[in-house]
Amino acid sequence: MSFKRHIFIVLALSLSLLHCKKEKPNPEANVKVQDTSQASNQAGDSKNIGTPFKPIIPLGLDEDLNIPEDNPLTAEKVELGKLLYFDKRLSLDKTVSCASCHNPDPKLGWSDGKAVSDGVQGEKGTRNAPTVINSTYMMEQFWDGRAPTLEEQAKGPLTNPVEMKMPDHGAVVDRIRKIPGYTPLFQKAFGEEANIDNIAKAIASFERTVLGGNSLYDRYQQGEKSALTESQEKGLKLFFGKANCTKCHVGSNFSDSDYHNLGVGMTAKKPDLGRYEITKQEKDKGAFKTPTLRDITKTAPYMHDGSQKTLEEVIEFYNQGGEKNPWLDSKVEVLHLNEEEKKDLVNFLKALDSEPYPFVAPGPLPE
Repeated sequence: MSFKRHIFIVLALSLSLLHCKKEKPNPEANVKVQDTSQASNQAGDSKNIGTPFKPIIPLGLDEDLNIPEDNPLTAEKVELGKLLYFDKRLSLDKTVSCASCHNPDPKLGWSDGKAVSDGVQGEKGTRNAPTVINSTYMMEQFWDGRAPTLEEQAKGPLTNPVEMKMPDHGAVVDRIRKIPGYTPLFQKAFGEEANIDNIAKAIASFERTVLGGNSLYDRYQQGEKSALTESQEKGLKLFFGKANCTKCHVGSNFSDSDYHNLGVGMTAKKPDLGRYEITKQEKDKGAFKTPTLRDITKTAPYMHDGSQKTLEEVIEFYNQGGEKNPWLDSKVEVLHLNEEEKKDLVNFLKALDSEPYPFVAPGPLPE
């Protein structure tokens, strides 16, 4: 385990141990606001232009959005990124956008409601589409962590042969440059014409503003004890106790951002080996990143292959100790939950839904 990940997990565990800490609730926690300070250029770097943008962090979330130094948030980049996110012209046949698989519809939770996603020309992926909500808090992106940042993640689907299928990044850039309406937007956001790096930076900037928090659980933690039902209170105690959920689902985003083998799909003839394909380390065979539990009720089906349709199925899977295989994570154990306890745990997970939900509507695209 890297020193960086070790520190991350220690801090996340510390936050979990302090889950009963009380603070004054913020009734405007999910409202995004733009910092109205004057646009500024950093000396010697013409790309750091635009109006600084600072979202208000929803109640319950970490204040640090992991914004890289070379891609500070600006209103211009966020708005440009939103347009690119919804633009199907970034795909080969102009039928698939980022939002096709990561749909902001409240019923889909910034995923797509499918076991595996559809790409251009009817192609099928092999993994479930992760939610974009709070993706900025993840140390790496994709189920296997192959992208170290949201910027690198944004580049991947564009040329993936079963997703957006553009022949190369140059073709993506050419497509965008041929749309006159995008030209002034890239100038305002970056002071230059479109290139693959600033396309990715714009999309990543937009995705960093998709934040989910201010849940019933968060308000309960701040002293609003009527926020949870009796069953949800029991589920909370199970979550932090007998059910051992916090072995992996820790911190404000309920994820250690690490990789674990639960046994999902490992009985297949050719199982998806997940993180192993990136690291080539034996211990990583069949390991996949811990997803956030924020807005989990909206992102069914579950697991990296979308094989479990309901939260009840997921809880039962964990209750049985996962699926045995040579690389099963040592943190996965039989839980011995009874039927009432399983229901209480599911009810607690429902208390992690954002209020309000971070919906973003698409607008008219540049022509």
